[in-house]
Formats: sequence, structure tokens, C-alpha cells
Amino acid sequence: MNDEKEALLDVRNLRVSFESYDARLEKVAFTAISDLGVMVNRGEILAVVGSSGSGKSLLAHAVMGILPENARTGGEMYYRGKPLTVREQARLRGREIAFIPQSVAFLDPLMRVGEQVRGVPGDSLRTKQREAFAHFDLKNETEKLYPFQLSGGMARRVLLSTAYVVDAELIIADEPTPGLDLELALEALKDFRAMADRGKGVILITHDIDLALHVADTISIFYDGRVVETADTDAFGGDGSGLRHPYSRALFGALPQNGFRLDRCPECDGSSATWIVDEKAMRCCCGDARG
Repeated sequence: MNDEKEALLDVRNLRVSFESYDARLEKVAFTAISDLGVMVNRGEILAVVGSSGSGKSLLAHAVMGILPENARTGGEMYYRGKPLTVREQARLRGREIAFIPQSVAFLDPLMRVGEQVRGVPGDSLRTKQREAFAHFDLKNETEKLYPFQLSGGMARRVLLSTAYVVDAELIIADEPTPGLDLELALEALKDFRAMADRGKGVILITHDIDLALHVADTISIFYDGRVVETADTDAFGGDGSGLRHPYSRALFGALPQNGFRLDRCPECDGSSATWIVDEKAMRCCCGDARG
């Protein structure tokens, strides 16, 4: 890790809502992210973890500028100290900022996958694309296939190859390992670590805290569209006492090596799934609070 940290990406007070129409054809807005902030430094991996629907993928889409048209955003985003405007997002996307999406549906069904990984017409990046395919155990012939001809694991490895070819400064990987066997998943994570060690910045979005702990420098815990805690990976060692927020400690206790331990409310004996997380504490449905 670099001694002097340079922030590649700084997201402050991000808000994301979606407009739609209800049954009475009245416009309504659903807030998915209320107040979210993260920072990614050069030479570091930030792992973003949290339950489904906590806002992890929306953060990635907001940074990349690929939210749907009915999305409304607020807050501030900076890339290398400069505002990340819509124009800058378009200029940097697929060049300085690479995105590995969660869904293989992001692959264009009408384009051969080799062309998609290269991202530019012609053969200028064919050598790098073939090196990437070989690295992820894909044969050269794979470049001529269309997405529907790939298995799920092959499609995932094609997506991973895009970051390898682009040589971006910031890599955002949204659940990059599902569908891969453990050996390939660990290899992919080692690649992200190597990228960070070369001075890149990496956002690793994942459900798997265990895998993240192998390579990440810091971990941000997301819940209900906000960050409840950002901590160094060292805080997840030992008994987890280095974690400040009770929700973070509950996640730590639920790890396999910690016996899938779940805190229970002393009032109603409810499982941790009944806890409601706010700024500094968890509050059970019955009213009992734990800070």
C-alpha cells in the first residue's frame, strides 16, 4: 500500500431515487440510497458488503453513469479530485474506469465476445484479449462465440477479461466470482490485489466477506442504502471487538469460522433478522435497543 494515499474516487452524500407511477397514475418516488459515502484510494481495494438491496450495485451504476432514465441522483462524486460529471463519466467509462457487472446479461447478445472484450474495432487489442482469455482458462476460439454459446462460468470469465484488457485506473467489480470454481475465484481476487499493488484502485462488491478479507484493505458495510461502518480488514480479526457498529459485529458473528453466531434480543428472543439498523445502534421490533 502507498504511504501517501491519493483518492481516486470520493463519493459524498450520494442519494438515488426512482420515479414511477402508482395504480392511480400518480408519480411516486422510491428512495434506494439515502446518504452514502465511500472513498477509494490509489493502491487499495475497498470491499463493499451487505445484504441484497442494500445499494451495493446502485453505487457502481451511479459512478459509471448507467442508471436508468427514471433515476434521480444527488450528492457529489469526485474522480482524482475533479467532479465526476455526466460528460466525465462518458469519457472515462471503459477507459480509465472499468466496470465488471454482476449480470452476464450486460454482454451484447449480437456481438462476438472477443470484440466486446477488446472494446475497440480492429485488432489493436487482440493480443491483450487473448492473453486475458488464456489467463482465465478460455480458449482462443472463445473470442468468436456469441454470449448465448457460453456457459455461465465462461461468461463470467469473459467479463473479468475486460478489466485485464483495458488497464484502467479504477476497477469496479460487482460480484465478480459467482459461477467460478474456488480456484478461479481466488485467482481473480489475486488479480485485483495485483492491480491495486500496481497503484490501481479497486471496488470489490460482494456478499462474501470471507473472500473479501483475503484481499481487501478496507471494508464498507452497507445497510438500507447507507454505510453503517467502514473498517480496516484487521478489525474483522480476533473477536471482532474492533468493529464499532452492532450490525457489523452481527455480520462478523455470522461468519462460518465464528459458528454462525447470531445475536438475539433479550426481550423477545428474536433472531438478528428482526433488528432494525439506524445510525449508531440496532433496534428490535419489540423496542429493545442495542448500541
